[in-house]
Amino acid sequence: MNNGTERFDTIVIGGGQAGLSMGYRLAAIGRRFVILDASERIGDGWRTRWDSLRLFTPARLDGLEGMPFPAKGDAFITKDAMADYLEAYAVTFDLPVRSGVRVESLSRRGDRFVVVAGDERLEADNVVVAMSNYQVPHVPGFAKDLAPGIVQLHAKDYRNPSQLEDGAVLVVGVGNSGADIGLEIARDHPTWLAGQEFGHIPFHIESFVARHVLVRIVRFIGHRVLTTSTPIGRKFRPKALAGAAPLVRVKPKDLIAAGIHRVPRITGVRDGLPVTEDGEALDVANVVWCTGFRPGFSWIRFPIFGERDEPEHRRGVTDEPGLYFVGLNFLYAMTSDTINGIGRDTAYVARHIASNRPVRAAETSVPAGT
Repeated sequence: MNNGTERFDTIVIGGGQAGLSMGYRLAAIGRRFVILDASERIGDGWRTRWDSLRLFTPARLDGLEGMPFPAKGDAFITKDAMADYLEAYAVTFDLPVRSGVRVESLSRRGDRFVVVAGDERLEADNVVVAMSNYQVPHVPGFAKDLAPGIVQLHAKDYRNPSQLEDGAVLVVGVGNSGADIGLEIARDHPTWLAGQEFGHIPFHIESFVARHVLVRIVRFIGHRVLTTSTPIGRKFRPKALAGAAPLVRVKPKDLIAAGIHRVPRITGVRDGLPVTEDGEALDVANVVWCTGFRPGFSWIRFPIFGERDEPEHRRGVTDEPGLYFVGLNFLYAMTSDTINGIGRDTAYVARHIASNRPVRAAETSVPAGT
C-alpha cells in the first residue's frame, strides 16, 4: 500500500476464461498480479446466459491449460458446468481473483498504469484487458417505438420462455444465439425469425463422426489456418469481425421443421409493430433481440481504438507499452475467443510481459507465485 494505492506488476481486468488463463501464465513466470472481475462470482459470465445453452465443442476441448474438463471426452457440457469449472480452476491454481470489482477507468501516471474501481486505486507496470468484444447489448434505435405492451428482451437478458407473454414471438437475428433461442421458443409460441444466417456447419456436431473426427478438423482450420499469420486468415478476419458466425448446432432445415416463420430483416416500426424490409408488419407479443453486442471499452483512456471502437493491436500487444488484450474475437485466430483457443494467446502475451524489465520487489501484498 502507498497512500491507499496498491501496486502490482500486472493487473488483469476480467475474470472469465481469458483472465484465468492469463493468471495461470503469469503465475508460471513468477509475476505478482491480481485479477479484477465485475461479477460477484467466478463463472457468472456463463451462468447468466440462457438456461439451455450448451457448448459447441466436446468436453475434451473445453479445458484450460493445466486442468482438463472433468467430464466424458465426447460430452457437450452445459453453460453452468462450464461456470463451475472456471470457479474450480481459480481455486485449484490459487489465482488472486477479486470479484465484484468493476473497473471505471484505466489511465497512466508517469510510467505506471492507474486503475480506478470505486474507492479502490491500483497501479501496475502492465495491464491485460481480458475481455471479449461483446460487452454492450445492441438493439436498433427504433426498438423504443414498439408498442408498450410488447415484451422486449435482448439475448443477454433472455433465460427461458417463461419470461415471455402468451402469443407470437419475433426473434431478430440469425446468429447462433438467435437460432438456438428461436428453436426453443417455437416449442410453445408461434415464432418468427428475422434475418439471414451467415452460412452453417454442414454436419451435425453431436454425431459420432463429428465428435471424434470432424471437430478436430474444424478446430485445426480455425486454430492453425485462419490466423493473422496466413494470407487466407488475414483475408477472412474482417468478415469474421463484421458478420455473425455460421450456425453450428442448428441447421436452417431444423428451423423450418420446428415451424418457425423466416422473414427478412427488421427495418422499422409501423403502428407499434415491427416491420420487415419488404414492408410486412408482424403482429407479435414479444421481441427477442439477438442483434449482438458492441465493445465496451470507453473506460480505457488511451488512443488505441479504430473506427469501430475496437482496440488496435498485434496479437494482443498494443502501441501503449505494457497494455495488452486477450479474449477478443479473432485476436490472432478464429479460435481466439474460445475456451480451447485462448491459451495460445495468453502464452504469447505472457512471453511479451516476461521480456519486459524485471519485477520490483515488495510492490504488492499478493505472494510471489500466485
